[in-house]
Amino acid sequence: MSEPTLAVCRITDETDLEKITDWMYAWWGVREGYSRDAVRESMRHSFHADRLPQTYGLYLDGTLIGMYQFTVGDLFVRPDIYPWLANVYIDAAYRGQGFGRALLSSVQENAQSALDAPYLYLFTKHSGLYEKFGWRFAEQIDTHLDVRMQRLYRLPLRNGCHTEGEPDANI
Repeated sequence: MSEPTLAVCRITDETDLEKITDWMYAWWGVREGYSRDAVRESMRHSFHADRLPQTYGLYLDGTLIGMYQFTVGDLFVRPDIYPWLANVYIDAAYRGQGFGRALLSSVQENAQSALDAPYLYLFTKHSGLYEKFGWRFAEQIDTHLDVRMQRLYRLPLRNGCHTEGEPDANI
């Protein structure tokens, strides 16, 4: 029996659009009041090779099992910072098996090759996860979402980007 093949690839076509739509609709579409069609259109317009937004898929033996996106905006209360890592997702059937680690391990390299920015940002309620992949905590932030207070992180994308002990007044 051969070893399973695991790959993270930029998605530029609609082959997995329905699966991605189902994931995002169930995760945040319903809660935020979007129709499935609206979520589908948002996802459909995120499959770019040369501009944002961009979607990356985690494939196991050719089957999509996870994803993330690079976007211009993800947090309504902070339109001044970008780009963002958004929609980090592993299919429920594959959680707890190390696939999230494989997915997150690809973020920095893909961002460095795709984005012309010093940092990538994300917000999350999780603590201790993203730090394992080079992310630096910036501040607690009031998102004005259902989980109001969340953690804002940034990932340096260029050599020489100072983060350790750096004041985050510009964030």
